[in-house]
Amino acid sequence: MGSVSIPEAKLNSGHAIPVVGMGTASYPIATPETFRTAILEAIALGYRHFDTASFYGTEQRLGEAVAEAIHRGLVKRDDLFITSKLWCTDAHADRVLPALRQSLRRTLRLEYIDLYLVHWPLSMKPKDSKFPVDKEDFLPIDLKAVWAAMEECQRTGLTKSIGVSNFSCNKLEQLLSTASIPPAVNQVEMHPVWQQRKLVPFCKEKGIMICAYSPLGSNGTPWGSNKVMECDVLKEIALDNGKSLAQISLRWLFQQGVGIIVKSFSKERMAENMDLFRWKLRDEDLLKISTIPQSRGLTGDNFVSVNGPYKSIEELWDGDV
Repeated sequence: MGSVSIPEAKLNSGHAIPVVGMGTASYPIATPETFRTAILEAIALGYRHFDTASFYGTEQRLGEAVAEAIHRGLVKRDDLFITSKLWCTDAHADRVLPALRQSLRRTLRLEYIDLYLVHWPLSMKPKDSKFPVDKEDFLPIDLKAVWAAMEECQRTGLTKSIGVSNFSCNKLEQLLSTASIPPAVNQVEMHPVWQQRKLVPFCKEKGIMICAYSPLGSNGTPWGSNKVMECDVLKEIALDNGKSLAQISLRWLFQQGVGIIVKSFSKERMAENMDLFRWKLRDEDLLKISTIPQSRGLTGDNFVSVNGPYKSIEELWDGDV
């Protein structure tokens, strides 16, 4: 399989985003050479959207691989779409711009990124980040002030678009009530076993694009589950269509009109994950998928604490559990 041209969607900021992107969060974290090879192979296959975050510890490696690809003439910077995220320890009004500048200068080595997201709807005491997070560090987020600083990031050209991640409908409503620039993207867990039935229509109505992370459930990670890859309904549909279960899940997302962040460092799987655009699921397939029992993989309990801003999972997701 040669290079594939990935379709783009227009964000409310006016910029185009490739609808399939490659994620860089891995557990355990990949070796530098494995990571470098995977990014270069992904670019050769046609991937142009790469998703990272300061918390993942992959910004520097992505920056180095992108620099090598540009130097080798494989791609131009303007052809790429780079997403990164503001971690909770920097989710304070006076730390947002410095955090993005640090990501650009020390790690990504880029003049700008294409999309900058507030990683979670809470703040933490300013200190070095670690996983698992220290629940004693949780603080309520001053969303109005943090978002104003995110808007400044866009106005100064350090990022072309801004958005959020892991925000419920209620938290988006709160943000929109004071925002001058609406979020372009809300990146959330989404797949056939967690279809975001409330959030998808809400975001469509507000002109916010959903990008789905963990589209195959992120099995084998501390934040994932095997419920997607072990789903009998998806296995049956895959057999009927002569496709892999992964392709069924990804094609379903594509037909929902959302962006998709896939993560595989295997060249064969990277190619398979791109084979979404020359076929489609039938109405009867979509009907079967709509009957799948729903279960969130990433519960978010790491961000719940009796002393924190969210004392229960229900409070974190505003009841959408």
